[in-house]
Amino acid sequence: MLLAIDIGNTNTVLGLYRGEELIEHLRIESRRASTADEYSALLGVLLGQRGLSFEDIDEAVIGSVVPPLTEVFEGLCHGAIGRPPLVIGPGVKTGMPILYDNPREVGADRIVNAIAAFDRCHGACIVVDFGTATTFDVIRNDGAYLGGVIAPGVGISADALFRHAARLPRVEVARPPKVIGRTTVQAIQSGLVFGYVALVEGLVERIAKELGETPTVIATGGLAALIARETTAIGEVAEFLTLDGLRMVWQRNQDAETARGARA
Repeated sequence: MLLAIDIGNTNTVLGLYRGEELIEHLRIESRRASTADEYSALLGVLLGQRGLSFEDIDEAVIGSVVPPLTEVFEGLCHGAIGRPPLVIGPGVKTGMPILYDNPREVGADRIVNAIAAFDRCHGACIVVDFGTATTFDVIRNDGAYLGGVIAPGVGISADALFRHAARLPRVEVARPPKVIGRTTVQAIQSGLVFGYVALVEGLVERIAKELGETPTVIATGGLAALIARETTAIGEVAEFLTLDGLRMVWQRNQDAETARGARA
């Protein structure tokens, strides 16, 4: 089996693939202070609860936006699986042209999201990822990655209100009964939920205008389903888009190695 590891600023999501099938997924906190041994012990327990073990894993692929944790999980793979992982970064075959002025600036999560999204729709598309940051990634009709938009995430915005406004409480990010809040909690929830709905609708409209066509919009990330229910701008929610993209990049690199071996 293939272990796909998506290391984010807040959470790390792990998926186990048998071929193209995602058979299990795990979500753990991204703790920069934890060691490879600590993560290995935690992951070993979580796998055991699902009737699995490290012996079931043959290969691993890592996409990370947290460089210190990249090394930690590389160490985990070496120690627990006995093989080095494929780490998404410069020099790794993706099969997607990156048209950013400096392609090295594009996070691994954004690249693999774009790859998985284009594989789903085979045309112009936008990926909206509701993570620590809310990102919009734009893929052209020919499969080239154009660039995108980075905005503060919903959770960051909620936390900023609590930290910087003395009289505002910390609230659960949830849909309020109406747009016009009748309590402070409802008013904050309205700003977070419907405010981000308006953000999505406005940016999707502007991006489509620049593209000159109507792209497919795919949402992923923790709050994707909540926001998608409130707008027709999002066409599809793909919970495991990033993991699927990691699997695809790993497979493309395996195929490239096989082709090189055949030519040798």
